[in-house]
Parts: sequence; structure tokens; C-alpha cells
Amino acid sequence: MRVGIGYDVHPIVRGRRLFLGGIEIPCEFGLGGHSDADVLLHAISDALLGAAGLSDIGTFFPNTPAYKDISSCVILEGVRKLIKGYTIINIDSTVITEKPKLSPYISSMREKISAILEINNNSIGIKATTNEKLGFIGREEGIAAIAVVLIDERRIQWV
Repeated sequence: MRVGIGYDVHPIVRGRRLFLGGIEIPCEFGLGGHSDADVLLHAISDALLGAAGLSDIGTFFPNTPAYKDISSCVILEGVRKLIKGYTIINIDSTVITEKPKLSPYISSMREKISAILEINNNSIGIKATTNEKLGFIGREEGIAAIAVVLIDERRIQWV
């Protein structure tokens, strides 16, 4: 069994669409970044890569023109392929933001992530919290996410 942790943060930007957990969230702002800036999928991706003993997503999906505005769903799918020798046991994650309220979207996020990673959505935990108006998140300047994953080497079962 191997454990990985991932963290990501992006600044709030007016005029962009907001993507979290692989879905678009109706909101008056989005997140700035080279990709679609989905902090949750980035944190999960880095946690999976770290658990597998690989480098971070910037190594595999660098800030080059080829990856400009790439969907973080594509990044997570690429990570799944990079860790093909492992089984994902579970994912636990938290998104930290003052706005928007995420509880109405968590079920859809879990479904999207489970489809990309080809795992049961009961293996995915997503929580949302605020920063109690403290720091850059509390001032609504950015959104952050953290994820912890547990993976295990694939076992070949002989029939």
C-alpha cells in the first residue's frame, strides 16, 4: 500500500468558467491557470502521482503551448494511465473556498472522478469548507484543494 498527498491553489479570475471536480460550477468567476485550473483534479492528480513514486503533474503536463487550456479531466485520465500498475483504494479530498457553496455539486464531482479513474464513487470522498474569511482564500482571492490517496499494486488473480 502506498499513500500520496496533493495540494493545489489557483487565483480567482473574473471572466473565466469555474471547473471543480471535473464539472463546471455556475459562478461569476473562474480560476486562473495554464489549464482549466481545476484545483481539485490537480490535487488528486498530484496525490496519485506521488503515491506511485512519480513526479508532479507539471512534469507530465508542463506549461507549454501544447497543454494551454487543457481540461483537467484529460490530465487526470493521463495520470490514471501513468499509474496503471496500481489500484486506487480510496481518495479523500477537501476544497477550500468561501464561494461558491459546493454541496449541491459534490455528488456530480464524485461521479465524474469515478468515471475518469474507473473506480467506484464510494471510494471518493470530497468535502468543502471555508477559510473563515482568513487569508487569501478568505478574501476570495483564490481557491485551494488538498487530497490524500491510497493505492496498492495490482494483483493478478489466477482462475
